[in-house]
Amino acid sequence: MSQQKAKLLIFDSGVGGLSVYQEIQEILPHNDYIYLFDNAAYPYGELKRTTLINRVERLVTEFVEQHNIDLVVIACNTASTIVLPMLRARLSIPVVGVVPAIKPASNLANKAIGLIATPATITRQYTRELINDFSQSKPVEMIGSTRLVDMAEEKLRGADIDLKELEHILGPMKNNIDVAVLGCTHFPLIKNEIQSVLGSEVLLIDSGVAIARRVESLLTPTAGAGEQGQREIYSTAPPWKEKALNVALTSFKFDKVRHHPFEI
Repeated sequence: MSQQKAKLLIFDSGVGGLSVYQEIQEILPHNDYIYLFDNAAYPYGELKRTTLINRVERLVTEFVEQHNIDLVVIACNTASTIVLPMLRARLSIPVVGVVPAIKPASNLANKAIGLIATPATITRQYTRELINDFSQSKPVEMIGSTRLVDMAEEKLRGADIDLKELEHILGPMKNNIDVAVLGCTHFPLIKNEIQSVLGSEVLLIDSGVAIARRVESLLTPTAGAGEQGQREIYSTAPPWKEKALNVALTSFKFDKVRHHPFEI
């Protein structure tokens, strides 16, 4: 890679990948970032496998070509577990995915691990293999919830989180674990609320920092360190409560969402 600012594409079905972007740009602020979310097909966990593969392949490869992308981050557990091999075969640039942080959780837990994810992630064979490979000695309690994803989307648009509703969702896990894995990139956006429900004695971990370090290791150091790169954000459909979302995006250093209509 030349000694220019790198251009990174962060891809998700919704705004959850912003939590991954946040960790990456924290250590690599000088690079250029494009965030693309496929909200026209949100949530990905409800899509047929072939539909998901076709959408992600076309969207990502088109953006890589159109914007001269140097590295792609698939900031979605569902897409990562299904589409990564195909994308890596198609593209000549690095493609980084996210998986639930079961392995580090197993090293940190003394009692039990809680995996908080979407129903699609909970039921996926890939997740079961992670648990079998890395957490045989520690029990893993799992909660799959799409409502938590919606809560994160709502919070980013200025809504308050109903802690009683959150406690109802996470209640079966409370007092049974000492480490909880935030197994969806949306969930770090409501990390404080989850922490308040599960209690301060429960350690919450996610994949964001590990992904940021992986991205850093794949990029050539550039001469422009210290200067903030450009930030662009695109959606495949007009976002829900777009005005409120645009207000929130300023804290992530993005301007207004640009629309990139996509049909397949």
